[in-house]
Amino acid sequence: MIVDLIVKNANVYNSYLKTFEQKDVAIIGEKFFYIGEDTVNVLDTVQEIDASGQYMIPGLIDIHMHIESSMTSPAIFSGAGLAHGVTTVVADAHEIANVFGLEGIQAFLKEETIMDIFYAIPSSVPSTTKAMETTGGTVGIEEIRALLTSSRVIALGEAMNFKGIVSEPDSLIRQILNEIQQTRPFSPIEGHVPRVTGMDLAKFQYAGITSDHTQQTPASIYEKISSGLFIELQKKSIHSDNIAMIEKYHFHEYVALVTDDVIADDLLTGHLDELVRLAVKASMSIEQAIYISTFTAARRMGFQDRGAISPGLKADFILLDNLEKLMISTVYKNGTVQHQKGESFSYPKEKPVFPAQFYQSVNCKKLETQDLVLRASGEEALCNVMRIQEVGTFTEHVQRTIPIREGQLDWASCGLALIVVMERYGKGGHMSFGLVENALVGKGAIATTWAHDHHNLMVMGTTVEDIVAAQQSILDMQGGYVVMKEGKLTGSCPLPIGGIITDVPIEVSGKALKKVRQAMNDVGYVNTNEIMSFSTLSLPVSPVLKITDRGLFDVRTQANIPLIEEIK
Repeated sequence: MIVDLIVKNANVYNSYLKTFEQKDVAIIGEKFFYIGEDTVNVLDTVQEIDASGQYMIPGLIDIHMHIESSMTSPAIFSGAGLAHGVTTVVADAHEIANVFGLEGIQAFLKEETIMDIFYAIPSSVPSTTKAMETTGGTVGIEEIRALLTSSRVIALGEAMNFKGIVSEPDSLIRQILNEIQQTRPFSPIEGHVPRVTGMDLAKFQYAGITSDHTQQTPASIYEKISSGLFIELQKKSIHSDNIAMIEKYHFHEYVALVTDDVIADDLLTGHLDELVRLAVKASMSIEQAIYISTFTAARRMGFQDRGAISPGLKADFILLDNLEKLMISTVYKNGTVQHQKGESFSYPKEKPVFPAQFYQSVNCKKLETQDLVLRASGEEALCNVMRIQEVGTFTEHVQRTIPIREGQLDWASCGLALIVVMERYGKGGHMSFGLVENALVGKGAIATTWAHDHHNLMVMGTTVEDIVAAQQSILDMQGGYVVMKEGKLTGSCPLPIGGIITDVPIEVSGKALKKVRQAMNDVGYVNTNEIMSFSTLSLPVSPVLKITDRGLFDVRTQANIPLIEEIK
């Protein structure tokens, strides 16, 4: 019998035993045919590879991620992800959907990729309601039905609207959940369930949600898994305490590693492979770390054709030079080499082409200094303030007393930053103001259109001059990220397609993002992930106090919070 490829003498990962065995692996076409010994005596082959000393594991599977977080298109992302051993992803394209609706998702679906990219239907576009945030597009029942015609749409993306899910039976998100449960009753339904426990957690599950990918603690992992939720661990949840909880109760069957968001500059050095290394560093065995980044992910999404090295499954695999460090030598997709150590990322021969209107989508008035005057009467005001944390994307809601001078709120004298969100889609031109603590030091500003999830224009600064300059730079670029310091542009990353992605190589956008991060640090922005922290100040489903073009909101109650609580 003739096979196409035999990988000889490899230390092959057996997903069913969670161990390595020295075997030969025979491949016919795009599938594994035989895993055993002495293939030379029973099989003829077109090609043979001696993998002595190497380790062979299944291709990595990332079942919860957003391609737009890497600020690029599916075709460009494919090459970068494959270089890190990722052969399959399930992408929730709710960022492009928030900007362009169904047209944006369909543009992603049209792109041809070597990596298998499946999609979860964005269930939260907008993430809350039109009264809380303005988006360029929406995803409702008709859009859901249109997307369900695609074989690459396999799940419902993260349901986030807490109030709509648990207490509003006629809300759009409940209608979407009902539609999926009726038309695709066995489809995975992904959840966004931060800091939800007890009866509220039960209400989420009763509505049909079966997973959570938000920041976890040992207690939340125990409660959620023991109540039946599947847990998807993103980077900020992979630490020794959480891993110890998983190990103690042997929770591996109910856990997968997911990236959720990998920014362009981070993608240069790692993707899901980096999380496997991090899990091992946090005291998970390498065998279990591989298991929860391949096998459990495949089973969660109903993939019966991948996730293990087994006869009849897709020949997606990685050869490793070093197991503990997950040092990748070669990546195979469908039995064909797609990346080798030392090579640069592979890209499509031609740049992806999007509809013309995708390149002219940021439509705001240019700010002037007088637009930023916060008028008030009296001597001082008690104000509601967002306090940024140094770890994670949650904020705190605090109150600060601010002096009123010459009829204006003198926020700058209190060491605070002013944040402004401007509607950018030509749907009313709403503009809201907020105050932020632990934001910037000295004179400067940060602006972006990569503002989760609505992607309106957001700018924050300590001087009105820097705020105006940053906002106008964003408009000139048609979207992206900029940092100003004392009147000078110190960092920028253009994202001209919808204000959220670019068609340049990852090496180019990643280098620009690195400079933006450094520029943010230079103006005093401190967080373990500066880009994501700033971008989610506008995300009204991430605790505790966030801002949109419609104002400040308490995330849990969805109550509008006034900037000025009381005049004294």
